[in-house]
Amino acid sequence: MKHIYKENKKGAPVFILLHGTGGTETDLISLAELLNPEYNILGIRGNVQENGMNRYFKRHGEGKYDWEDLEFRGNELYEFIVEKSKEHDFKLEDTVLVGFSNGSNIAIQMMLQQSATFKKAALFAPLYPADVENKQDFSDVEIFLSLGKGDPIVPESESNRVIHLFNERGADVTTAWVNGHSLTQEVAIEAKNWLN
Repeated sequence: MKHIYKENKKGAPVFILLHGTGGTETDLISLAELLNPEYNILGIRGNVQENGMNRYFKRHGEGKYDWEDLEFRGNELYEFIVEKSKEHDFKLEDTVLVGFSNGSNIAIQMMLQQSATFKKAALFAPLYPADVENKQDFSDVEIFLSLGKGDPIVPESESNRVIHLFNERGADVTTAWVNGHSLTQEVAIEAKNWLN
């Protein structure tokens, strides 16, 4: 997978940056540098194409996921991150998933599939339109969720579903609300305060 790895401080935690639809591996670097400039960075480009735009998994229209592909891509991305953790010598429990929109959605998928692995995530504009049967234990997971009021892509009921998904698994959930489907400077600063 196309990616960028940037070491800022040996042994520091690693941000795993997951862009939104149409983004690239460098999209969220300035956000990562704001969140904590000492953390190392692994930015990964989604390898699914939708009308020439990079994504992490296929869908059949807005909010209509290809669940089979999502499961496959979630595993593929996880295996890629494991490979990079060996190459760059970092522990998966020292990573922070940072996603926007499509990147947040694949992050949720990985957290559900590998529930013992990822302990921290800052997810902006997430959407996971399904009820999840498994009751994973997220009691040692800390998560920051940035959600949109009047978001044209994610109805408020779906934002609440994401909050509920983490709450009912015992995660330590911090939420912030913005207008629309956006990642604002204000909410980035709220995420920074949460992280540090």
